[in-house]
Amino acid sequence: MRNRCRLFAALVLAFALAGCASDYVIATKDGNMILTNGKPELDKSTGLIRYEDTQGNVRQINSDQVSQMMKR
Repeated sequence: MRNRCRLFAALVLAFALAGCASDYVIATKDGNMILTNGKPELDKSTGLIRYEDTQGNVRQINSDQVSQMMKR
């Protein structure tokens, strides 16, 4: 019985943590849509938006090229 309670608690915790990360869609002015893992961050000193793509690669895009960022 105790093992079942621990397993259930572990599963609930895993699902809760998985739900914390929100994906975003970046729409560019040339019509491309970029899917991201997590929220993109703006580097104010360079003007670049840093994001992680769906394959886990960290990328940057000039904020002048972005028309809209939406939570997915």
